[in-house]
This record gives sequence, C-alpha cells and structure tokens, in this order.
Amino acid sequence: MNKAPLGVFDSGIGGLTVARALFERLPQESVIYFGDTARVPYGPKSPDTVRRYSGEILAYLLQRGVKAVVVACNTSTAHALTYLKERSSVPVVGVIEPGARAAVAATRTGTIGVIGTAGTIASGAYERAIKALRADARVHSQACPLFVPLVEEGWIDSEATRLIAEEYLAPILREEVDTLVLGCTHYPLLKPTIASVLGANVRLIDSAEETANETAAMLQQHCLAASTTAEPSHRFIASDDPLMFLQLGQRFLGDAIESVEVKTLG
Repeated sequence: MNKAPLGVFDSGIGGLTVARALFERLPQESVIYFGDTARVPYGPKSPDTVRRYSGEILAYLLQRGVKAVVVACNTSTAHALTYLKERSSVPVVGVIEPGARAAVAATRTGTIGVIGTAGTIASGAYERAIKALRADARVHSQACPLFVPLVEEGWIDSEATRLIAEEYLAPILREEVDTLVLGCTHYPLLKPTIASVLGANVRLIDSAEETANETAAMLQQHCLAASTTAEPSHRFIASDDPLMFLQLGQRFLGDAIESVEVKTLG
C-alpha cells in the first residue's frame, strides 16, 4: 500500500471537476492539486509554451513526492502528455482518451461534437482518439475560447455567458450531434447553460468520471493504491489569486477545500 498523494494539475480551477471525481472514486487517496491561475488560460498559448508550463508543474509535483500525476487539463493533455510521460518518474494519466471512450460508448448515431480551447481543438487530439475507437465516427469540433475566462471570473450562470454559448454552439446544433464532449475541464461548470442551449437530445460527456476510473486502474496496475482504511489529506495550490480559487472551488468541492496555498512557477 502506498499512502503518497496523487498529483493533479490544471491551468486553473477547472481541473477541480476531475479532483471531485477522484475523491468520489478513490476516497482513500490523498491529492495535491495545482491550479496555474497566474497563467490561465492555456488554450491560446503555443504548444511549446504549454509543454514548458506543464513541465514546470510536473517538476513541482514530483518534488512534493506524488506517486502519480493526473493531467486534468485538456490543452496540456493534447500538447504535453507524451512530453510529460518521457520526463516523469511516476505514471501520468491524461483526460482526452477517457473522454473519447465515454463519447464513443454514449453516441447513438456516431455523430459526436467536441468543444474545447483553441489549442485543444487545433491539436485534433479528440478527433484522433475518437476515430481510433470508432473509425466511422463523424466528429465536429468547435473552439470556445471565452468559456475558460468566464468560469475563472465566476460567471457561471450569467446572461452574457448564455449569449456566448448560443453563438459558439450554433454550428454544433446544425450538425445534429447526439453527443457532445466537454473537451475542457472548466466546461462542466457551465453544463446547465450548455445543456439548455443544446436541448435534451444531446448527451454531454464530462471526462472526469472516466479519468478517475482510469486512474484507479493505473494505481492497481502499478501497485500504488493506498489502503482502503487510509485517511486522506488534500492540499490545494494556486499560482495566483488564492481567494478567488477558494471561493469558486468551494462552490463544487464544499468542505473538501478549506484553504489554498500559493506557489509561483517560472
């Protein structure tokens, strides 16, 4: 049994959706979460920059003694997963392949939409992952660059957010998808708005639950799981504005997040 913590990171608070799924699936595991709020969003940044930022966070988490790393950021997964695996002394799990598997399992018609940051969509990572599982799938992708800053500002259910969602999602509606991958871990926080715009016939796929399942399997495979009787301890670190991180984080993690540390990288 290994009681060392899991490392989880994202460009900001969005990856807390993955952390929540990990808490539910693996209640005995401790987590160190790093949100790079000083440099959010990652979506418009170049692949090289995303790899550099992700590498800095990996090095920090390894220094903290984590036993595995979950990349709870679609942009980092798209641009940096292989880079991180090559440089990590512990297993690394991303969010794209689990999300693709969930979408392929859910679709009735094979017509799947993907929304994400500009970087994730430009990478084509979701389309490749989906087609590797179902070659005849029709994948329609749409970048939604304003969604991340809206979430980070706490504009979860404002009228402005709904108007922007209607504009972004209009092409997805025209393609008559039956399944939509929320290809950014910030986007589940906008799920009520997105669902309202798309209607009840479109199933929304949040990769968090599938990522938690994959993490559980990885821990078992590598004999890294904590004892089922272990008492977990969670730590949350932001690279900037810890008060905003705490306020937004408590909206969907509740008492699991009581304080936020600050660590600036780069």
